[in-house]
Amino acid sequence: MLLGRREDIFRPFRELQREIDRLFDDFFRTEVRPAKEFFAPEMDVYETDDEVVIEVEIPGIDRKDVKITVEENILKISGEKKLEREQKGKNYYYVERSAGKFERAIRLPDYVDVEKIKAEYKNGVLTIRVPKKEERKKKVIEVEVQE
Repeated sequence: MLLGRREDIFRPFRELQREIDRLFDDFFRTEVRPAKEFFAPEMDVYETDDEVVIEVEIPGIDRKDVKITVEENILKISGEKKLEREQKGKNYYYVERSAGKFERAIRLPDYVDVEKIKAEYKNGVLTIRVPKKEERKKKVIEVEVQE
């Protein structure tokens, strides 16, 4: 009976050891794992005196595979990155490039003119420029301080 208890005491440690072994086996296995179905490209959003600018990193994506829409001041950028690789006769060690569909959405401020949005895609970066409405552009007004 004492031996039975000793077995029970060490059981969690054996289970932990098996789990650690499994993690190391998975890490060093050289099988190809399927690419992610969805990914989220990196994005910068900033504002100047005249416009709001959105820059999205989407290298390797064809311009025709990108869609930009605005509905109720929500800008949506969506598309698909396709990786065409033939696997016949190849034994990949690493597959790290992301592929699949993506979608990003941001709420635009009310003071931009969504009718005049412009976008360009250059060197893997999608740049979207949303001009501010004329009445919202920053104006510098000096205020005289009286005694």
